[in-house]
Amino acid sequence: MLLLHGFPEFWYSWRHQLREFKSEYRVVALDLRGYGETDAPPHKENYKLDCLIADIKDILESLGYNKCVLIGHDWGGMIAWLVAICYPEMVTKLIVVNFPHPSVFTEYILRHPSQLIKSGYYFFFQMPWFPEFMFTLNDFKVLKSLFTSQATGIGRKGCRLTAEDIEAYLYVFSQPGALTGPINHYRTIFSCLPLQHHEVIMPTLLLWGERDAFMEVEMAEITRIYVKNHFRLTILSEASHWLQQDQPD
Repeated sequence: MLLLHGFPEFWYSWRHQLREFKSEYRVVALDLRGYGETDAPPHKENYKLDCLIADIKDILESLGYNKCVLIGHDWGGMIAWLVAICYPEMVTKLIVVNFPHPSVFTEYILRHPSQLIKSGYYFFFQMPWFPEFMFTLNDFKVLKSLFTSQATGIGRKGCRLTAEDIEAYLYVFSQPGALTGPINHYRTIFSCLPLQHHEVIMPTLLLWGERDAFMEVEMAEITRIYVKNHFRLTILSEASHWLQQDQPD
């Protein structure tokens, strides 16, 4: 079971799932390219989606496996969809958390200004150095508020991040240059979309926190048309974008 985190997170966002599934699977939660202690190549060309997809294939093989249950959240969800499309023989089951099929995302965003506004940070991240600087202001206030504010954070009925959890995030992202790799993922996105291939052929579960401040829930249902196998959609009405930490059970 291979777990791919989103932005701005790292392997630690899967701490609950690592404990839960370790009795049934070998569970691996990795840091994506440029995150945490993973290598962070300096040039943004090194973060194109085809590089990120190849990383997952290489990691799976280096762990000694040729297939896995693949789980991705947010940007890791985007990568999980693409791995499932490009290397279907490697993915026995696909589970994606709060990210629609990439084709749904690119088509929906062009027709719905409200989603375009919610995804405005994709465009902000195209700027050099300034987005990284914004994250560091006031002791990483933006990073903290993403997880804790009323607008974007974990909801009242969710599992709040503890002081130790917040400290873990601050430690990882306050290292020198630690934000450039993660933001570089977004700096190449417009060269990689739209997709040539779309179909997903393995059983797929899409989990969605309905109180997602960044993704409109309508995209979840539309995703069904691209899955040519069993597709299950579970929407959690009280959950936020940070679903695997918000409602781990």
